[in-house]
Amino acid sequence: MVADIQYCDSDPHGERYFRQSLEKLSEAVACFQREQPDFVVQLGDFIDREFASFAPVAEIWNRLDMPAYHVLGNHDFLVEPEEKTKILALLNLERGYYDFSYASWRFIVLDGNELSFYAPPESSERYAQAKHLFTRIENEHRLNAQTWNGGISHQQLEWLQQKLEYAFARGEEVIVFCHFPVLPLDIHTLWNDRDVIAVLERSPAVKAYINGHNHAGNYIEHQGIHYLNIHGMVETEESNAYAIVEIYSDHLRVIGTGREPTRILPIKK
Repeated sequence: MVADIQYCDSDPHGERYFRQSLEKLSEAVACFQREQPDFVVQLGDFIDREFASFAPVAEIWNRLDMPAYHVLGNHDFLVEPEEKTKILALLNLERGYYDFSYASWRFIVLDGNELSFYAPPESSERYAQAKHLFTRIENEHRLNAQTWNGGISHQQLEWLQQKLEYAFARGEEVIVFCHFPVLPLDIHTLWNDRDVIAVLERSPAVKAYINGHNHAGNYIEHQGIHYLNIHGMVETEESNAYAIVEIYSDHLRVIGTGREPTRILPIKK
């Protein structure tokens, strides 16, 4: 897994080393090629800005010879309006949320940009829904009322509920991926974080929720679910940040590199 590569051809800004992300991603890809995991997940913010940034980072990513999945991040939409329609095809996605399975596990990818001020057109129903949701949480003085966050639609929430019911009926265990955290609450969490948490915690199949967005990383366990925020690759000047997850019957072993720590996450049955 990698998060927040945020490449662009730009000088460093603060703790963000944009150009160095190509070298760091090359190192991560080389590691994945050696270790040969079943698949690799990129947790969003493939680029920092500008559509031209996709080509050099995709060239490195495409060296992977195993299945590789993209999660959409907010920075992926910091391109010209007419170029936003090209992003899904460039990342080989039919839509921003989807699922796939390996062995007895189901992996669900959410699109936290669906309701936002940067992804949908301003004239769209999704944009109107984003304004309504943002106004509500802003009036509640919530920490996550930030314009660079986003939310998921009622339709996507219902889809998530259906996928979790399907997985449970088949005896599958579930890991959910999203760019945005939902726990613990801070300035980075999804706008409708509480709605997502409620759906997740109603399902005994869900074992982990893994995300990026907060470059400092984070972790909390709540109601038997591990909420893991992978550190941002772009904020590593002299090290790196990525991980490989080994799945066992009773635990997940997250093997971190660089700023990403190694963790043992027990699976509650």
